[in-house]
Amino acid sequence: MKILTPQAGEAALPVLAAFCLFLSAIEYLIPKPLPFMRIGLSNLPLLLALNIFPAGSWFLLVMLRIFGQALISGTLFSYVFIFSLSGGLASAILMFSLRRLCGSALLSLAGISLAGSLASNAVQLILAFFFVFGDGVRYLAPPFLFAGLVSGLALGLFAEAFTRKSRWYRLLEFPPVPETAISKTKQGAPSRVWSPVFLFAAGLVLMLIFLFTRSLKWRIIQFAFYTLLALLSGKKLKPLFTLLVMAGIVAGNLLAPFGRVLYSLGSLRITEGALLSGLRRAFTLEGLFMLSAVFIRPGLRLPGFFGSLLARTFGVFSLMQEKKLHFKKGHIIEEIDNLLLDLSLPVS
Repeated sequence: MKILTPQAGEAALPVLAAFCLFLSAIEYLIPKPLPFMRIGLSNLPLLLALNIFPAGSWFLLVMLRIFGQALISGTLFSYVFIFSLSGGLASAILMFSLRRLCGSALLSLAGISLAGSLASNAVQLILAFFFVFGDGVRYLAPPFLFAGLVSGLALGLFAEAFTRKSRWYRLLEFPPVPETAISKTKQGAPSRVWSPVFLFAAGLVLMLIFLFTRSLKWRIIQFAFYTLLALLSGKKLKPLFTLLVMAGIVAGNLLAPFGRVLYSLGSLRITEGALLSGLRRAFTLEGLFMLSAVFIRPGLRLPGFFGSLLARTFGVFSLMQEKKLHFKKGHIIEEIDNLLLDLSLPVS
């Protein structure tokens, strides 16, 4: 196990964090039945960093991935961020613990990836039980955990192959990317009227008001208002996808009936309590998503060391987006390796 020197680690951290965001953006394009369900592509850089980062740097990489994803996708105020944060931390703690306790001789990256994926999915299913589907989550658990098993194993096997073939992984003694060069790259278009910091503060206040609204009628009105704001701010919404997600949430809640029976068809019972509970959860979760889409902007600069590092990560991510890679079958490892080598060299 090779732990990087502080200088090499400082250079590798924003590159790997930006690679997390790059893979997350690719995964966002893949259709999935639930917004918080993920294949876990962005775990690849975390697996690569397990053998080379000390605990502090590795968990810093985890937080850069989680907050970077939330800022880029505009989900920091939404339930998606809660799921991502909880599942990501559970997975990270387990993966790092297994690597340090077992070492590479006893447990491969494939085994660690598998364990981390199942831990993340288990935590997200627990959250889905409390916030989304209630008792209906038991019907989703088997396919959800199976998907995590398959994706976690596949990602771990790929990480093992990459560490064996990658030139970047063997070298890793490159000079840090100059922060002045990164700062000149675009980090997302800020609002022309309001600063990202002001929008963040306003969104936080509205989120608290929204969550403390007990009336379903007023929650629906707030959802409609946030959707209108998202449209006026130029966000490209997917109405059909939103409706399908909300319908799925309501249907999941109907699987655990309670209250007055409204309709029966054989063994299927639609009850008033389950229907209202499903509607309340659906409008709450999608309302938070719309709220995040309006008030979270990539240009948001967080204070302190973490904020500075996150800004550098966005800078590398911008450079990565400009590469316009086209991964070819049979050459994926080579393409990723060349990308990381290119971004790890000094920027002129």
